[in-house]
Amino acid sequence: MKKKNTIVIAALILVVVAVVTFAGIYLTRNLGKSTKVISEENAMSRLTKMVDSIDSKTAKPIKSSVEYSDEDDLASELPDIDTCDVTAKSTTSLYAEIYSSPEKAGSGNDGWLVEMAEEFNNAGYTVDGDPVSVQIRKVNSGQALDYISSEKAVPDGFAPSNKLWVDMLAARGIQSEVITERMAGNVAGIVLSNETYASITDKYGAVDLKAITEATAAGEFTMGYTNPFASSAGLNFLMCTLERYDSADPLSETAIQGFQQFQQNVPFVALTTMQMREAAANGTLDGFIMEYQSFQNDSSLTRNYKFTAFGYRHDNPLVSLDSTSSEKKEILRMFADFCSSDEAQQSAGQFGFNGLNDYICEYPEVTGDVLIDAQKLYKENKDTGKQIICVFVTDTSGSMEGEPMQALKDSLVNSMRYINAKHYIGMVSYNSSVTIEVPIAQFDLNQQTLFKGAAESLNAVGGTATFDAICVGMQMLQEAMEDYPDAKPMLFVLSDGETNEGYMLNDVSEVISGLQIPIYTIGYNADLEALKKISSINEAASIDASTEDVVYQLKNLFNASM
Repeated sequence: MKKKNTIVIAALILVVVAVVTFAGIYLTRNLGKSTKVISEENAMSRLTKMVDSIDSKTAKPIKSSVEYSDEDDLASELPDIDTCDVTAKSTTSLYAEIYSSPEKAGSGNDGWLVEMAEEFNNAGYTVDGDPVSVQIRKVNSGQALDYISSEKAVPDGFAPSNKLWVDMLAARGIQSEVITERMAGNVAGIVLSNETYASITDKYGAVDLKAITEATAAGEFTMGYTNPFASSAGLNFLMCTLERYDSADPLSETAIQGFQQFQQNVPFVALTTMQMREAAANGTLDGFIMEYQSFQNDSSLTRNYKFTAFGYRHDNPLVSLDSTSSEKKEILRMFADFCSSDEAQQSAGQFGFNGLNDYICEYPEVTGDVLIDAQKLYKENKDTGKQIICVFVTDTSGSMEGEPMQALKDSLVNSMRYINAKHYIGMVSYNSSVTIEVPIAQFDLNQQTLFKGAAESLNAVGGTATFDAICVGMQMLQEAMEDYPDAKPMLFVLSDGETNEGYMLNDVSEVISGLQIPIYTIGYNADLEALKKISSINEAASIDASTEDVVYQLKNLFNASM
């Protein structure tokens, strides 16, 4: 009996030890791991279970020959100029049209040049006895440069935010004549929260571009800026950052290495200032760039942030083009004089311009050729030598039939030329089920032929299982990351935003957040709010791509991201 009791006790002790051991392992399984790692592990586990329940298949490979021609490409990519709004209309048969940057050719606080044009048009100016007026068209400076240099649409006057775009016009062989070097004063700057500003000042003694780049490169500070192919402030920041590392030769190997180190702690380059501001509000960014005029007009920014000017001034020059007639040049000169009056400049101040007039740019003049080469350098080095692994998730549901489907195909095929061949690319299509059209592989010529063949063969039919396809795309990325753990993953979802089958956003949002994969969304006649919610999870951009301008929109997105 005693022996039997001993055996029972021993068995109980073994059970207790086993339970304690298991509990210890379970309770300490995450010891030493960061919250981020735990979140990623949980997300990957959930993703695997979800993908197991999704109806998916792999398509038979289809190849299509790839031919790139530089001839007329830029003009064909650009949408019709009428997609850019006329914000002040001409009132006479003889008038000069001006392409102007949005911060002065918009509405509300951005409407100073519009107000000046309307007053000028009502003032009764004449040239050789004929009444004259001006017309203002709101066009981003980078896009205006493309219109003019491709000759798809050429205005009489060009009023970008800064002179850098005029220099780039000259480098593209387009001559211009300066009407005025300054219509209204402005500067670009780095915007930091009060707390971040204080911490950088404490460590570096002052907040300037040197301190910002050093703090960012050291991982002490997370910086955001806008696409230097489209944004005046973004182009300015890129050029000054390169010059910060090598003022004698901003395209040197020293400058490139410095820029790569800086870029390691830049989470993304934004398409718009609004995207950067939202990222800052969510805690993703510690600082971002914008123009002083916009900063001045936002009371929440002026209360909670500090502005530090940098780089080349944004004094809103006005130039005429070679094709501008003598009569229209005279109209432009009259308008520039009108805008330079004391009353007009006081009005500019009320719109936020002419602040920080004492700021003097300390950077040397740069040629348009150097600026163009700097953009190329950015494109090649923004990912610091790391590969990008990307899956395109394409909506082929019945609601995409017609123009949206054709626009999606055209945008995929055209945008191939802006994807670096060193990156790894795949494609998924979806309707009621999910099809892996192109497994992930390096985007060499063979992969390009497969990608183009798959894009051209897409057809619209069936329901819409958007989040099933996103899950499959994320699983593909995770598997590819096992071979390239330092690569940068991302998804592009091209859709009309309507999901009516399979998983929903609430089912997958925590998985997307845990894996921290940015999901860029491009909407075709879309439910844009649904797409914005997907992109906002990890601070990616969402584009409203009408069938007219989707090709150009994607070009800008890929230049910034791919």
